[in-house]
Amino acid sequence: MLVPMTLLRRFCDPPLSTDELAARMTMTGTKDERVFHHGVADPAGFVVGAVLDARPHPDADRLRVCTVDVGLAEPATIVCGAPNVAAGQTVAVSRPGAVLPDGRRLKAAKLRGIVSEGMILSEVELAVGTDQGGIMVLDPGLTPGTPLAEAIELSSDVIEFEITPNRVDCLGVYGIAREVHASTGAPLAPPPWADDLGTDVGDTGGAQVVVEATDLCGRFMVRAFDAITIGPSPAWLKARLVAAGMRPISNVVDITNYVMLVTGQPLHAFDLDRVAGHRLVVRRAADGETIDTLDGATRTLDPEMVVICDADGPTSIAGIMGGARSEVEPQTTRVLLEAATWSGANIQRSSVRLGLRSEASGRFEKGLEPETAEDGLAYATRLLVDVCGAEVLPGTLDVGGPGPDPAVIRLHPERVAGLLGKAIGSARCTEILTALGFGVTQVPGVLESGVLDDAGDLDVTVPAFRRSDVTREVDLIEEVARIDGVDRLPATLPPRNGAAGRLTHAQRARRRAQDVLVGRGLHEVVGWSFTDSGLADRLRLPDYHPMRRAVRIENPLSEAQSLMRTNLLGSLLDIARHNVARGATDLALFESGTVYRVHKADELADAPSPVFEAHMLGGLLTGAYGGRSWRGVAAPPADFFTAKALAAAVLDTLGVDWSVAAAPWPFLHPGRTANVLVGGRRIGFVGEVHPLVAAEWGLGRIAAFSLNVDVIAAATPAVVAYTDLSDFPAVLHDLSVVVGDDVPAERVLAVVRANAGPELAGVDVLDVYRGDQIGAGRVSLTLHLEFRATDRTLTDADVADRRRAITAALAAELGGELRA
Repeated sequence: MLVPMTLLRRFCDPPLSTDELAARMTMTGTKDERVFHHGVADPAGFVVGAVLDARPHPDADRLRVCTVDVGLAEPATIVCGAPNVAAGQTVAVSRPGAVLPDGRRLKAAKLRGIVSEGMILSEVELAVGTDQGGIMVLDPGLTPGTPLAEAIELSSDVIEFEITPNRVDCLGVYGIAREVHASTGAPLAPPPWADDLGTDVGDTGGAQVVVEATDLCGRFMVRAFDAITIGPSPAWLKARLVAAGMRPISNVVDITNYVMLVTGQPLHAFDLDRVAGHRLVVRRAADGETIDTLDGATRTLDPEMVVICDADGPTSIAGIMGGARSEVEPQTTRVLLEAATWSGANIQRSSVRLGLRSEASGRFEKGLEPETAEDGLAYATRLLVDVCGAEVLPGTLDVGGPGPDPAVIRLHPERVAGLLGKAIGSARCTEILTALGFGVTQVPGVLESGVLDDAGDLDVTVPAFRRSDVTREVDLIEEVARIDGVDRLPATLPPRNGAAGRLTHAQRARRRAQDVLVGRGLHEVVGWSFTDSGLADRLRLPDYHPMRRAVRIENPLSEAQSLMRTNLLGSLLDIARHNVARGATDLALFESGTVYRVHKADELADAPSPVFEAHMLGGLLTGAYGGRSWRGVAAPPADFFTAKALAAAVLDTLGVDWSVAAAPWPFLHPGRTANVLVGGRRIGFVGEVHPLVAAEWGLGRIAAFSLNVDVIAAATPAVVAYTDLSDFPAVLHDLSVVVGDDVPAERVLAVVRANAGPELAGVDVLDVYRGDQIGAGRVSLTLHLEFRATDRTLTDADVADRRRAITAALAAELGGELRA
């Protein structure tokens, strides 16, 4: 919201510069987005002039040579091209050396042989209006030579405030002024709507109002005016509107915009004689009904939108924009002024559907209070009388009336101290809340001296303009804190007797898993939780795959973020593509985040929510894992076993019993993929990404893994048990066994562990061989076995029995043969 300082200081003028005031307001919760200067930067050289003579230029048909009294001993000669310049006018003049708002420095110039000693200015050239048809004519009572800044509002600093949706009272300059008053202690002028010239009884101008959509229109007020003269607005009104980013149109329309700027209440002026039947009806639009709006477009409506109609149909879209059929024209003499309160949610939906936003809709969608309509109507009445010479017709129609009675909330100073960590007495609380427009009375309980107890409770009456924002005691405490100074609050911990903060078991397991990957050189990344509908196709997911059951977002930021992700691989691939495109070809990344999936119909009965959520830990590796050496030796490229080793590191560190089993995944390379199992339950995958999937992202060979951290955390022991290292040496044996090529190595290791006895300290695969020596369809696995006892030194004879048992089990269960 743009707030001209010339207007703001009419209501509250603290002894602060614009930048200082902006900083002060930001610290109290009304944040400034920027501060800039509008209009003339330096008023020197801008004066009031009186045109003494205006004669045609001898060498140019469109130019006139003017003799202008600028308050000096001799009049100035100024060549002017405006068609409306004439003798006897009082005008705005810039002398040589003056700097115009667009940055041009004026100097004497010869125009078609005649030296021009200045410039007679238009509204546009001064940035105080939009009329480009000619020069600006001033009040004839002004004295030539008077500094122009004393005659009109030549310039103004402007602060653009970021108004949060809950602060509808700050959508008007007077609301901002109230905040300035509370923040700085500077006096606040009375509200300009305090003295209402209208009456509140009886019909007005013969007009009638019927509100059918009472659920969407909380209040509808109209007042009629006669003897209005339509014309340009005075210079001060135009200047303030332009500084606030609004375009002056005519005095009546400008007054409605100016009142909206000051009070926050949008208004609409109807030409009373063009309202068919002198009757307005507020109703829902018919399906397919159309209206020609003031911006020259034809809008098609639906039954969710509200329109204001007369006997001939819609005349405006409620709360958004008026219609062309009943707008105020130069010939208008009677005006019906409307101020209403609309459902904010309905205005927002209608505005989005129509693709039509306005200053009015931006305010109504935040939820204005009914009392604001009364304020806006009263202030507009005063301005129509003063500026347009209007006659206020008796009566005001008011359908809906004001809102509910004000709420009274009790404020306890001890709770203020408990929440803020600092004692703020009742007197200071009263001072702050009163400055903000609240009514404050102290609950009975005074000292013997008769002085109010600074620790006494307060009964606080919430004003109408804060009705929707302040509903609880904690809201009042927030008001006290931000005005007294949040930056002055001490750093304290909330009082929690006997309570100590600690991580849950699941949180500890999750952080430990992340630490494992960081310790192995992986970099953590954070991807979007949103994705697009095409991701499932790029991952080659079949129609029946669970990862296709994505949660659709009702109001997505864009189509590319219209679904909640069902896996981490998509975001990891996106990040990898971004980095590879910038030359980072060796990547080791991991992400810890939540995935989402819609339950199947048969799962809903046992599910606490229709959406399944799981916290996953995913990793992606491409290029050389481990970096490159200065000696020119590159680490081997990441592959299936790299991904498996990283998954193993996580699971082994957390003390989880796990295994892998070959299984296909549509986005992983056939034959280079496996399920990760914990307690027989699949918790994720390890493998290499399918080449066709990698090509979708413009990437080469990729290894990846994904683990369900929720399941892992549940399987992680609460207490880590350590096994003492034995002091006795180990007995090492290597064993080569030939099995079928379709027997997984994991199965061979499982048989060894089951039959090796308690002295087996470890078993690993040292080598894999396929060739003519063992025959087609066979594979030789060389196993390295380590035996160790905790109470003695084992001998070869001790291990021989275990070796025979292992050999027999491999032969019986897997058809394994020892290789010579």
